[in-house]
Amino acid sequence: MNILVTGGCGFIGSALVRYLLRTTSHAVLNVDKLTYASTPEAIVGADQNPRYRFERADICDASAMQTIFREFQPQVVMHLAAESHVDRSIDGPLEFLNTNIMGSAVLLEVARSYWQSLDAERQSAFRFQHISTDEVFGSLGAEGRFSETSPYQPNSPYSASKAASDHLVRAWHHTYGLPVIVTNCSNNYGPWQFPEKLIPLIILRALNGEPLPVYGDGLQIRDWLYVEDHAEALALVMQQGEIGETYNIGGNSEKTNIDIVQRICELLQERLPAEAPADGYASLITHVTDRPGHDRRYAIDAGKIEKELGWTPRHDLDSGLAETVDWYLQHRDWAMATRGRGAGERLGLTAASPQQGQTA
Repeated sequence: MNILVTGGCGFIGSALVRYLLRTTSHAVLNVDKLTYASTPEAIVGADQNPRYRFERADICDASAMQTIFREFQPQVVMHLAAESHVDRSIDGPLEFLNTNIMGSAVLLEVARSYWQSLDAERQSAFRFQHISTDEVFGSLGAEGRFSETSPYQPNSPYSASKAASDHLVRAWHHTYGLPVIVTNCSNNYGPWQFPEKLIPLIILRALNGEPLPVYGDGLQIRDWLYVEDHAEALALVMQQGEIGETYNIGGNSEKTNIDIVQRICELLQERLPAEAPADGYASLITHVTDRPGHDRRYAIDAGKIEKELGWTPRHDLDSGLAETVDWYLQHRDWAMATRGRGAGERLGLTAASPQQGQTA
């Protein structure tokens, strides 16, 4: 098949492209705008692969998308292109609305026009797979998990923009018949993640001997999913998922933010004791002002994808986190170079209203 991947130079997108090139015989066209967080070098060895092509383009550019569809003739679209950092969405929401909502709408319209031009056999084989987040569901209490039928209650500009794109995909399916599938995943981590997200940020700052910022009390809970496991799940959904369905993809690894930071400090202490501060890496942990409207807990119920498609994550949090720390130690030069693109900066400190407050 010809598979069009949008955002294939991003963190999850590049893991997906690597997985498709490594494990399938499909042709892959990677369409990416190449924003600050894009990492083309993460597509290891792709330039030498005759099944891989790259096109620098913005999904908001309808003309460019039409040309790409006409020339590449995809059987599958896997849509990952998005602005994804919550803190940045607090400081600059309009860019998130433009890319995540309008970009998705443009892509859906181009895909619909292309799909409607196909003969019946090719129409039946076509699918549009939209990759989204568990943040669209809002914040959980102490119990329960998000399922595919959980109500949408997004609490940040980022999650609201992703919720809107999810709804657009559903609407294009029910209104126009476009064959779509949606996946919602928990927090990803692993190799090549831009160091503005928690795990690579903590690793990078610890290696520099800098304070390790923990938002508020650090007791926010996330379900952590190793990115290579996520890529495998996405490919499985693409091949075997049912049109019109939604699949939650989670890591079965709930942990508080402070626990994650402390575990990273322990792993670094084991590997680089000579570089550690006198009181150990954990002495660098610093509690800072919480993010406005910070969701308290996310957790994914991935029972549907396990039952229907047979997928479970290969990595638990201990093994995945150790592999991740080792990868960043082996790629310190790349991690340090991201500082020139804004990694490690504190963003999202726009004052919260009294109604929002700060999560306790």
